Amino acid sequence: MEFYGTFKFSKLVEEVLSNFIEKIEVIEGDGGVGTVIKLTFAPSTGFTGCEEFTKVDNESRVKETEVIEGGFLELGFTLYRDRFEVIEKGNDSCIIRSTIEYELKEDAAANASLVSIEPLANVAELAKNHLLKNKTAKDTK
Repeated sequence: MEFYGTFKFSKLVEEVLSNFIEKIEVIEGDGGVGTVIKLTFAPSTGFTGCEEFTKVDNESRVKETEVIEGGFLELGFTLYRDRFEVIEKGNDSCIIRSTIEYELKEDAAANASLVSIEPLANVAELAKNHLLKNKTAKDTK
């Protein structure tokens, strides 16, 4: 879980998902609870937004972020929260449970169709590939 809670992970997301996220900037914080990052999405989306790390628990392997400015909030959402939970399965495997929690203003209910787990699934796949690559590199040393 330490990987999810680091800025190294944010930079990797920025590099690998550059077709979706153009830039990730740390506005304040050290990667723990209260850290605020600014996401500049690909120009085709026209979105920017800020997220706050509301939970970073390395012991229980949970990280939550909430949109606090821009992005989904501009589309009538009153809450948009991503949650990553890493569930250990033995020494060499785990399950990454990704969830999205959101609330909408009644007059923006049609925008619920914009919510997609796909970006979180891409992030989980990215983390998996990075960790497996590093594990393989360590195993061959």
